[in-house]
Amino acid sequence: MNPPDPTLMLALVVALVLMLPLMAAWRRRGPRSTPRRAPDSAMSDRFEPQAVRVMTTAERQAHALLQKALPNAMVLAQVPFTRFLKVNGSQQIWLQQAAGLSADLLLCDACTRVLAVVDVRSARISEGSRKRHERKARLLKAAGIRLLCWQEDALPDVAMIRSQLAASHPTSTASATPSQPSTVSRPAPLIPVAEALEMADDDYAEGAMEPVPSALFDELAPDLPLPSRR
Repeated sequence: MNPPDPTLMLALVVALVLMLPLMAAWRRRGPRSTPRRAPDSAMSDRFEPQAVRVMTTAERQAHALLQKALPNAMVLAQVPFTRFLKVNGSQQIWLQQAAGLSADLLLCDACTRVLAVVDVRSARISEGSRKRHERKARLLKAAGIRLLCWQEDALPDVAMIRSQLAASHPTSTASATPSQPSTVSRPAPLIPVAEALEMADDDYAEGAMEPVPSALFDELAPDLPLPSRR
């Protein structure tokens, strides 16, 4: 029996050494490897959506007071700023600036023109909340939208609400009193509330004040992962 060729034995050893990593990887994956889960799929398992109320107790009380004070007005709740404000600059930057900002209560006429924003605030707020309120006030002032700031533990009555809304528009109602302290901001002049509620869209040129389209930010905002089925 002839001894094995040393060269052939060396070649077999080298081939075996090279095959070891491939065999180890194949054993880890198995004969039928399953595709790796996408990051969004893994994230979707971490939450379960639950329905909650749109307004707090204080906001619901303020909503009822506004409707009683101005029965002809439309009062909307928790409307994002990006829905009723628009800009001509970068939409990406605007989306970042307005992220997380919404109107607690939005007072509109029958044609959904914004007349005022009501901010229902807690008596004790954090520094982050204070800065957020300041940012909201600056944006609303720049857009010429009235801002009413109410404390949730000291909501105004119907008469005071009408007086606040008429504070900078004496022609809208006779109930304004100059001596009454006001918590409203002083933006650019607007149409008096009472007159605005009686006006129709016919008074505006076609296409004026059109709402922000819902799909405006579709290409800018990332898609949120959907929850997985249980």
